[in-house]
Amino acid sequence: MPDIYFHVGMGKVASTYLQYDVFPKFTGVHYIQRTKYKRAKEIIAQGKQEKYFISREFDQQMEAEAKDFSAVYPDAKPIIIFRRHGSWIASQHRRFVKNGNPWEFQEFIDLEKDTGRFKKQDLEFFRNIEILEKYFNHKPLVLFYEDLRADTVAFARRIADYMGADFDPKDINLEKRHTSYNEKQLRAIYGVSKRINIRKHRDFKIGVFNQIRRALVNPIKYGTLYLAPYLPESMLRQEPLVRKEQVEHITELYTADWEKLKAYAAEHNVV
Repeated sequence: MPDIYFHVGMGKVASTYLQYDVFPKFTGVHYIQRTKYKRAKEIIAQGKQEKYFISREFDQQMEAEAKDFSAVYPDAKPIIIFRRHGSWIASQHRRFVKNGNPWEFQEFIDLEKDTGRFKKQDLEFFRNIEILEKYFNHKPLVLFYEDLRADTVAFARRIADYMGADFDPKDINLEKRHTSYNEKQLRAIYGVSKRINIRKHRDFKIGVFNQIRRALVNPIKYGTLYLAPYLPESMLRQEPLVRKEQVEHITELYTADWEKLKAYAAEHNVV
């Protein structure tokens, strides 16, 4: 049985950057790109390599995916990266707004009635560790987004060493793969999506109709994002999508959960 390492990623922790600009540079391990994730079990079953490394982000689908993969490969060694709660959920909200969902932040994550798109449970990050421990035979390697931002090469080295892999630091692209859309662009797309349905989803059972819909909607969405910097402020939503105090409140609210993550990493991460 080959050694299997599974980056069970959360969204908005630089997963795309790692998957395309860091992980493919590793040597001594066969990396299965996210686009091949559905075939990962089949690729591993062929047994052509001694080590495999898989990376895929799940968020709210994590338990279902962990259960599915561990049913075949329970000895896979999971890896997970966490980001401070307030920053993480604010970034998730920006992603959904960019994709045409005109949700207020307090609708997106409703801490009182828990009726938002993301639930309070989704901010209980330590639960993800418990899920991974439940389905896999190895405790997860727990890492932190802030360490990636502080020293990308050292962060990559930490993962490579864990797998017994290697890389040349000169091969690591230290530039961001893509910069997040700025506040003005998001306020512009928010305004458009309140009037026009530009959401990224399938409305029709017949595929060609969905393709036609995307062909009509995408120019509106990306045209708005492109033109937003040139629009006068008077045409846009005036208040910010997420207020600083909202982010700080969530970060403070989940401080105990964050400390549990830190303590777990300090105790269980393999040196």
